[in-house]
Amino acid sequence: MREEIRDNNLMQYPFMNINMNLESRVDDLLGRLTLEEKFSLCSGRQQWYTSPIKRLGVKSFAMFDGPHGVRPGARIEKRVTYFPSAICRASTWNPELSYEFGMAIAQEVREVGGNMLLAPGVNIQRSSMCGRTFEYQTEDPYLNSKLAVSVIRGIQSQRIAACIKHYICNNQETNRKKVNVNVSERALREIYFPVFKAAVEKADVWSIMGSYNKINGIYGCAHKELLNNILMEEWGFKGFVVSDWGATDFIKTTEECVHAGMSLEMPRTVLYKRKKLREAYNQGMITEVELNNIVKRLIRVMFLTGLFDPEDLVPLGSRNTPEHQDITKRIAEEGIVLLKNMKNTLPLDFNKIKSIAVLGPNMNIKPSADPDGTSSSSVYPLYEVTPLEGMINRCKGRIVIENSASNADVTIIFAGLNHKLGMDAEDQDKDSFDLSEEQVKLINQTVEVNENTIVVLINGSPIGMNGWIENIPAVVEAWYSGMEAGNAIADVIFGDINPSGKLPITFPQNLSDSPAHKSRRTFPGNDEVHYEEEIFVGYRYFDKNNINPLFPFGFGLSYTKFEYKNLKINKTKFSRKDILVIELDIMNTGTYAGAEVVQLYVQDIESSIERPPKELKGFKKTFLKPNEASHLKFKLRDIDFAYYDDKSHSWKIEKGYFNLLIGSSSRDIRLEAQVNYNGPTELVN
Repeated sequence: MREEIRDNNLMQYPFMNINMNLESRVDDLLGRLTLEEKFSLCSGRQQWYTSPIKRLGVKSFAMFDGPHGVRPGARIEKRVTYFPSAICRASTWNPELSYEFGMAIAQEVREVGGNMLLAPGVNIQRSSMCGRTFEYQTEDPYLNSKLAVSVIRGIQSQRIAACIKHYICNNQETNRKKVNVNVSERALREIYFPVFKAAVEKADVWSIMGSYNKINGIYGCAHKELLNNILMEEWGFKGFVVSDWGATDFIKTTEECVHAGMSLEMPRTVLYKRKKLREAYNQGMITEVELNNIVKRLIRVMFLTGLFDPEDLVPLGSRNTPEHQDITKRIAEEGIVLLKNMKNTLPLDFNKIKSIAVLGPNMNIKPSADPDGTSSSSVYPLYEVTPLEGMINRCKGRIVIENSASNADVTIIFAGLNHKLGMDAEDQDKDSFDLSEEQVKLINQTVEVNENTIVVLINGSPIGMNGWIENIPAVVEAWYSGMEAGNAIADVIFGDINPSGKLPITFPQNLSDSPAHKSRRTFPGNDEVHYEEEIFVGYRYFDKNNINPLFPFGFGLSYTKFEYKNLKINKTKFSRKDILVIELDIMNTGTYAGAEVVQLYVQDIESSIERPPKELKGFKKTFLKPNEASHLKFKLRDIDFAYYDDKSHSWKIEKGYFNLLIGSSSRDIRLEAQVNYNGPTELVN
């Protein structure tokens, strides 16, 4: 009865009126908070929650990991859907699937009692050796932005806050809490900022997580230029900034974070203890206006997620549904990349095979559960279909599964990595770029006794393949592809699914070929790491230096063939604010139904400033039956041809000719055209 009376009393407050506009509700609640209550809202409680304000009925706001499955905490091991890792999802090049993923994972967040998902992780994949490359999407800022916007929209459609992370340049795990990233303004603007800018301007993301590291000498959570000036004032971010868990440990003063605009310190209080906030306030180090700003941003998101609304007006949560399991399987199917397929080794034909040997350390892998459950990617799935189980399910009653390569018609080796430290894991970068000696030995010994050997890689980052790939007729990159991984892999191997995944990251032949690995100064550094490659990250660097990668950005084979033709452009000369419309036809000329990712790159033919030989500026994925054609259309604006000028601190585009390059990968260009820009140099983005 007392609870009912309290609730009835609360209903008298204007901020509880659902018919009032959002900003009025926020202002009304903010005006009723005492100074001490504002202080208490700025710091975490019990690892994943904010402190409640019982007097006003402000509930705890719950924030849960992670990027491919909800982790409500090590002590709350609720079974959830285990979705494919972010790098696998990015390999689909399918924004619609990313939106569906966002919706599904948000429903699971709601069902376990959460209000915000600490995802997506969107740090640029600068190095193959970063322990969290599997949690991130791609090396390319354009692809990164398109997929992140879709995920955020999907999550927030369910009134769950997305928390995009980590802002910014958290591109390694080595010494991540102290390392100072030395990076140019141009590299920030062209490579590292775009996904965060798009998240704000195109998806209205509700939260952003500040990174552990320093950026040009200042910690991410205390960086006024990056947070207040750029994120909030320039881009118009209205949500709140939360620290990464423990990211404030080495920041000296409370006022640094308040001045920068950080709203919430997690998980424990260091700088935002009420005592410290009170002292800073009483000493005039922070003002009431600044305090109100950071609190207002947090409570605005509380309103957006329905924390003050009747339950029947908030979307329902759900967990482990058939729909969610279907989404995870479709992402896995579209994210698997066919890297090599000599003499059409794949797909396997049921009518020609009597036995398959299944070998390798990853045939029984269940990569979802971190041993101690402490990393952001720890997931406790309802079930997991291992690669071996997937093969058994698919071959049951038709093909014998055995463990002797010499006796089998075909051998499949499941190789790769796992989530143990030193491989694909939070807190530590990879120890080795190559497969273990034991795995390489197994592959080479097996192909000697059975030339029909297929290697399926299960991993979350590029690996070296020298010393064995030249001997293997077929290689499949399956990533960490979620709870339906085994079934999805089997469907691809037997041709029920035609692989359509494309690499979102360059696979180098040698680690030393990569721009981040020229010296310890460039990766992982010590207290300082220098981004000396500037804007030449990933394929931009390989193209500039004419280095042949093992597999290029955007690469992925299919069981069918596609013909590109009939390229048309609405104008060959364009100026400021003009829209270029690029059209073409693509036809499936093979015998399998399948999908192709058509990629559009822009090349500045002659520039006074050094620019990449090509930059991705558009892509479309199209599904076609044999002999079916599709008409595709791209649109480009002047900003798509621009570069960032450090001296004038502005975007510029020089007059002259540009090539439009359309192809199946960054190194497989099928159609070309040329356009001429004759407008003003300086642009307003």
